[in-house]
Amino acid sequence: MRLNVTVNGEAMSADDVWEGESLLYVLRERLGLPGAKNACEQGECGSCTVYLDGTPVCACLVAAGQAQGRVVRTVEGLAPGGGLHPIQQAFLQAGAVQCGFCTPGLIVAVHDLLERHPDPADADIREALAGNLCRCTGYEHIVAAVKLAARR
Repeated sequence: MRLNVTVNGEAMSADDVWEGESLLYVLRERLGLPGAKNACEQGECGSCTVYLDGTPVCACLVAAGQAQGRVVRTVEGLAPGGGLHPIQQAFLQAGAVQCGFCTPGLIVAVHDLLERHPDPADADIREALAGNLCRCTGYEHIVAAVKLAARR
């Protein structure tokens, strides 16, 4: 099938897409957007989190056919113009990026949280990040980054 999707505000298409291949695969391998990471392929780790029609989803669990004609926003599309989004900058400043594999999914999850709750409590932050696994940071620096981003 030919997949037509709007990604980060730009109409894109990919040919010869099998309807059952994952949106994650299409984004990374067919559309050249490697920000969302391929870790568990089971929706357990959150590394592939993207927005689909404004709702955060694990792109590894979305079949390409389900994305036909829809709107996707990836971590690459959070800060137009090639700069860093304030959340990305806060992650760097707070030391919340170590190996970086979980970071794109965390950034999207934090973006969604702060859009809904601009001044979240610690419990809100931890709940919002519960679907994102990180093996490096221990989460304290991530929570600090969220608080820093919220202050901005």
